[in-house]
Amino acid sequence: MDTVLPEKLVEAARRVIEANRKDGRRIALAESCTGGLVAAALTEIPGSSDVLEAGFITYSNDAKLGILDVSLDLLETFGSVSVAVAWSMAQGALEHSHADVAVAITGIAGPDGGTEKKPVGTVVFARAERGADPQQVVADAHNFDDEGRGSIRLQAALCALDLLMPGSEPSGEES
Repeated sequence: MDTVLPEKLVEAARRVIEANRKDGRRIALAESCTGGLVAAALTEIPGSSDVLEAGFITYSNDAKLGILDVSLDLLETFGSVSVAVAWSMAQGALEHSHADVAVAITGIAGPDGGTEKKPVGTVVFARAERGADPQQVVADAHNFDDEGRGSIRLQAALCALDLLMPGSEPSGEES
């Protein structure tokens, strides 16, 4: 296949498209630190339009506020790289699409921006499903090895694709 993306990313995207197509599920994304990388991988797969509903790239806090309706309170209290904000991003992606499931990704890809509490490589994921109890927060925080910005973004994209598989469960922090 002719692609500029890493083969393992495209293969993971293929599995997501096939599994969600089989289950009749439409998906949406709310991407921050991955900047559309997950959506790009999914759209490498011919026919992905019958599964991928929408992708929202909300890199700035203003975009998170204006496009996904993340509250300023959440951003100021917890910061953009937090379970609360990722969950709100995923909910916003569902509300602004007709998708059945949405995954949000927010993190610090570096090389700058990290702190002692949230070092470079910290990425938070959340998954929301239409019709699910909104009090049931499904979220996952990872601290990827800082092997460079590209490596962190690739690892984050692969993790997000895993969360889009039907029946998947996060493996990290849950709230």
